[in-house]
Amino acid sequence: MATDRIFVDYVMEQAGLGSRLTMRRMFGEYAFYVDEKVVAFGCDNSLFLKPTAAAARLVPHAPMRPPYPEAKDYPVIDELLDDGDALRIVLLATADELPAPKAKKKAAPAKKVAAKKTAQAKKAAAKKVVAKKTVAKKAPAKKR
Repeated sequence: MATDRIFVDYVMEQAGLGSRLTMRRMFGEYAFYVDEKVVAFGCDNSLFLKPTAAAARLVPHAPMRPPYPEAKDYPVIDELLDDGDALRIVLLATADELPAPKAKKKAAPAKKVAAKKTAQAKKAAAKKVVAKKTVAKKAPAKKR
């Protein structure tokens, strides 16, 4: 069952982190980010916290289950959804323990990409011509 947008909006509101907390839709479910770090997932209208030492320390009795098939177990922190302060503390502590996101590669300007593709196409065409000439030289002459 996919997560309802109402659930996601509720989590965003309860956490009270403003623009620091963002979310992205992923395969019918949602990922929650604090300062560009994935800290939790919204799956089947439940909130799954990234397993960290902070999660184990702050919510030691949270039930554990996988957010989706074949995933490892994550702490489910649905009991914190009605306590905005506790939810905020757990999300921030989890974000503090996670590594900074990797820098994204910059996309090449469109002109350079097009020029590179054209150059690659020319090289491929030249290789085909050379290959045909080589085959033609190796082939024996036909007898009449």
